[in-house]
Amino acid sequence: MENILDRFLRYVSYDTQSDENSESQPSASKELVLLSLLKDELLAMGVHAELDEWGYVMASIPSNIDKKVPSVGFIAHVDTAPDASGLNVKPQIIKDYDGSDIPLRGVPGLYLKPSEFPEMLHFIGKTLITTDGTTLLGADDKAGVAEIMNAVQYIVEHPEFKHGEIKVGFTPDEEIGRGVVKFDVKKFGADYAYTMDGGEEGELEWENFNAASAAVHIQGRNVHPGSAKGKMKNAILIAQELNALLPVEQRPEFTENYEGFFHIISFKGTVEEADFRYIIRDHDRALFEKKKTVIAEAVAFINSRYGEGTATLTLRDQYYNMKEMVAPHYHVVEKAIVAMERCGVKPRIQPIRGGTDGANLSFKGLPCPNIFAGGLNFHGKMEYVPLESIQKASEVILQIISLYAEQG
Repeated sequence: MENILDRFLRYVSYDTQSDENSESQPSASKELVLLSLLKDELLAMGVHAELDEWGYVMASIPSNIDKKVPSVGFIAHVDTAPDASGLNVKPQIIKDYDGSDIPLRGVPGLYLKPSEFPEMLHFIGKTLITTDGTTLLGADDKAGVAEIMNAVQYIVEHPEFKHGEIKVGFTPDEEIGRGVVKFDVKKFGADYAYTMDGGEEGELEWENFNAASAAVHIQGRNVHPGSAKGKMKNAILIAQELNALLPVEQRPEFTENYEGFFHIISFKGTVEEADFRYIIRDHDRALFEKKKTVIAEAVAFINSRYGEGTATLTLRDQYYNMKEMVAPHYHVVEKAIVAMERCGVKPRIQPIRGGTDGANLSFKGLPCPNIFAGGLNFHGKMEYVPLESIQKASEVILQIISLYAEQG
């Protein structure tokens, strides 16, 4: 059986960054390299698996028990975030972590510090896998991929392990909000499922943000600054003015728990024209809709001041709060709680300040809570994951499967 560390390190060596500017599915062809590899690995283990035209790997392991129990699925995404490079990832392995600063050796003078990330102190004595400071790590969500594949290999190599029908799914483009747009829930065939896409060990989530993206284009007018009075419209300054109309206290750096936000994620501009993007989030559906109204009103104000067509807004809903779809099937959450406890993990139920494929899958009719994958500081060069958390997450998968086999 392949060591789960070796498996994880092998997966992060593949560049699978999704592309938010692409309209294709998957958004980047390089995602298919790892997806195809996963399909081949499943087939090599004797598991029926296929990769479809949209980049979804779906696999199935038949039940080996006599009674009828629900079919349970486990899902992870292969893509990494557009926020930081995933090319030529060079992980560092810190054994028996002692609580000190960790130098990220790819960038002189750059350290991963407990003074800045106090959660590091939860893992004294553990083995930490970090970046070298030049890329993200990819634990989001290749830790989840490795955990599922490790569990599958255990099941295949231990025929005495009792289980109902098991489904496995790997998806592209989760990081850009399009992970399961074309995912065929009926074809997948699970009654219930879990995404292995959470953070620190013990996290269990069945509530998430409602989410939208907002793209704003500012059309300015550039004339020579020597004769600009009454003529120039500086798109950069107009964009700044529009951004200032949004509530400062509703930025992510000032919010927590169930509080939503407007988050500006990119800006590119000249005097002639500017483009910038936001993500809009709120757990409460009514407040979410209000936020979309606020940004639309800001755009309308800019147009009233500088002329119609100065600002153009493109709003797109990305996903909704899975709570309303999971709550009627709360036993899926309860089984995850018991599974964690059996593995010596203290469950921490909390809302996701983000989203997962599970949110959209839940609205497609597949109740799908989210379980920790173990990583922290996702989407950047400070990302890291404790090896022991990856191992625990894979154990939790097996315990969930056992619970369905025992209880139905």
